[in-house]
Amino acid sequence: MICKIIIMLTLMSFTANAQTKWLISENSSLSVNGSTNINKFSCDITSCDEADTLIVHKSKKAVTLSGSINPTVLSFDCHKAMMTHDLRKTLKAKKYPRLHIRFLTLSELPELSAKPASITGKVEIEIAGIKKCYTVNYQITEDTDKVIHLIGSRDLEFSDFKLVPPKKLGGMIRTKDQLAVAFHLKMKSI
Repeated sequence: MICKIIIMLTLMSFTANAQTKWLISENSSLSVNGSTNINKFSCDITSCDEADTLIVHKSKKAVTLSGSINPTVLSFDCHKAMMTHDLRKTLKAKKYPRLHIRFLTLSELPELSAKPASITGKVEIEIAGIKKCYTVNYQITEDTDKVIHLIGSRDLEFSDFKLVPPKKLGGMIRTKDQLAVAFHLKMKSI
């Protein structure tokens, strides 16, 4: 009888605190979209130069994450040489060569399927040595190849990180403070 109780308690603790590992693919991407007083721009990092692992801890109370992506600032491509140079300079690429996006929580961990599920989560973004926490809106799916797609987006501002948006031609062309950051993580369960 005591053995049955111990086995039941062990099984309950396993189901109450599940852990999963997701390997983040190097072909995950990050984009930053913004505008100036003249036009819009989009800057992309089309692949991460190093893979990382997200560890998902699911308990009755919460879904916590540990893991990050750390793309190099020099990987940004704004599709116009001057804009790419200005963004890299604004983000202080020489002193802070990497961005750091740490994944902290998910509002829930839905059943993974081809049908997108909308969830939210907390992330910590570090740019130019300044860290800020944000709530991010996600879509999560799993395709037929068992690749998990976590697509997130969040608006933020240069000034959140004590950065001054770039200006050109004596201030005639001014980049607006607000940016839309989007990322697409492609992951496999390991």
